[in-house]
Amino acid sequence: MHTGLRRIAVAATAAALAVGLAACGSAKQSSGSSGSSGSANQAVKIGLLLPESKTTRYEQFDRPLIEAKIKSLVPDAQIDYYNANQDATQQQTQVDTALTKGDQVLILDAVDSKAIQSSVQKAHDAGVKVIAYDRLAQGPVDAYVSFDNHKVGELQGEALVTAVGDKAGSGQIIMINGSPTDPNAADFKAGAHSAIDGKLKIGKEYDTPQWDPNTANQEAAAAITAIGAPNVVGVYSANDGMAAGIATALKAANLSVPLTGQDAQLDAVQRILAGTQTMSIYKPYKPEADAAGEMAVQFAQGKSLGASLKPTTSTNGSGATVDSLLIAPTVLTKDNVKSTVIADGLYTAQQICTPDYASACQAAGIQ
Repeated sequence: MHTGLRRIAVAATAAALAVGLAACGSAKQSSGSSGSSGSANQAVKIGLLLPESKTTRYEQFDRPLIEAKIKSLVPDAQIDYYNANQDATQQQTQVDTALTKGDQVLILDAVDSKAIQSSVQKAHDAGVKVIAYDRLAQGPVDAYVSFDNHKVGELQGEALVTAVGDKAGSGQIIMINGSPTDPNAADFKAGAHSAIDGKLKIGKEYDTPQWDPNTANQEAAAAITAIGAPNVVGVYSANDGMAAGIATALKAANLSVPLTGQDAQLDAVQRILAGTQTMSIYKPYKPEADAAGEMAVQFAQGKSLGASLKPTTSTNGSGATVDSLLIAPTVLTKDNVKSTVIADGLYTAQQICTPDYASACQAAGIQ
């Protein structure tokens, strides 16, 4: 569990860390050019290791934003990029490659927080700093930046309880949680249960390997069959990718019930406007990515993190206490699409309001 947890205002964090968005590159490994840091007579070399590409955020937002922040601070920094394609063994090999290349800092979003522990230890033994990004890896991690993940689950659970309303006593919900290898999934699950338990009856519950949307679809379909479609009053989905698969299963069963999500994916925003998904959790990627980039540069230049980048601590699965920045999430509904994801530049109204969603956008005041 996190210790000393406190929310950090997204607006304040964004203001402190704001930079422009860089163009998104390919998902293949790439390198920038080497150069000298502003405060040390050596090249700044940073390895960026992201977990997968099924979730659109990593290639569309996290990677370009992190790279942009690093380049804004050290224009000639070398950035070695890797995507593990949801393969924990491949990610371990990628850490080895990054260490061989001489990267001084690793920004690591672990596929499997436990399996990566030996790689984190290897980096530590080599004097390489490790920043756990979005997911708290095990081992001697030097810093962690993410969102208040227990709060994410709590907000999802509260939204589901509210949306089910007076139907709570007449049926059951389905809970479809994230991957058991992702420590964030455990936090989301615990937070959701803290809001749901005692208020809604859980008919079926699943932990979904690799957050796979197809598996979530199958789980939802099986649960609907087991519980009986008329008895299903809502579905908890830990993220939007799985919610897409669940929404398909609900449609096939001719069910229209509350459905949660997370990540504010474009298709989820459209489902929210159309009424086939109740809510998502909007976690602005820019403050998180900017913080990781700034942490990496400070470490690469031999500096200690400034106080604004480590206002609290977290304890990882191997018992290490890690300096942490935890950003507060926001509930996304059709009522605040315009003031959140559109106002922040995550999507344009044109991207959201395709012909299939034009009437839904008009009803929500989005032109």
